[in-house]
Amino acid sequence: MPNDGGLLAHEPLIRFGFFVAVFTMMAVWEGLVPRRAQAIGRRKRWPNNLGIVIVDTAAVRVIFPTAAVGVAFVVAAHGWGVLNALDAPASIAVPFSVVLLDFAIYAQHIVFHAVPPLWRLHRMHHADLEFDVTTGLRFHPIEIILSMVIKLAVIAVLGAPALGVLVFEVSLNATSMFNHGNVCLPGLTERILRWVVVTPEMHRVHHSIVRRETDSNFGFNLSCWDRLFGTYRPTPAAGHEGMTIGIDQFRDPAELRLDRMLLQPFRN
Repeated sequence: MPNDGGLLAHEPLIRFGFFVAVFTMMAVWEGLVPRRAQAIGRRKRWPNNLGIVIVDTAAVRVIFPTAAVGVAFVVAAHGWGVLNALDAPASIAVPFSVVLLDFAIYAQHIVFHAVPPLWRLHRMHHADLEFDVTTGLRFHPIEIILSMVIKLAVIAVLGAPALGVLVFEVSLNATSMFNHGNVCLPGLTERILRWVVVTPEMHRVHHSIVRRETDSNFGFNLSCWDRLFGTYRPTPAAGHEGMTIGIDQFRDPAELRLDRMLLQPFRN
């Protein structure tokens, strides 16, 4: 493992490397064996969905130059947080931090659905008219900034080590692309895997136009939270082929444009 300075210096490159690898794998998989036929193809959606990634990344790097990993180093240097107070060894602190940060994202996700002003931000993610790897990257920059503030607060209170934060950040990004993939796993493999992680079949339910289905399956990484807290729904009522992706608003394909997406929270 690199030293502290090395880990911080290489954090952007590590994250970018994993992003490119997972995105490429999912894009090829979707192209070869798509789960659902898409009425709106990649050429119309992908430049805009990937454009929002550039906007989000720039906003985070300007406002939080060292990102979450840098804050974790500050927390460790000052001895803040529960894990530092307990002097927990890395073998415990790293996996514990990954799990607790994942729970925090699950809880945050529920709140962003339940609180109307926050839903106005988050609904841009749900307004995609198709469901594929780029949907997992499509979040409004204001939501991304608020999410980072919440994440930094959790890191400070928990005393999460930098390595645990980096592992979480990489895994969250990778699993978001995976579980939004327009792909289909073999039946038995999928049923076993969803007991541990959120699969595309599980998360696709969350992108149903039916609100009771939208308000289910909030997990991004570990699937246990939905089962533990009663938000798990195994399948959409209309089936995966018959279900409608998106929300009642912003059904015009013109709303898939980057400028329209950025303005959606401020429009009815």
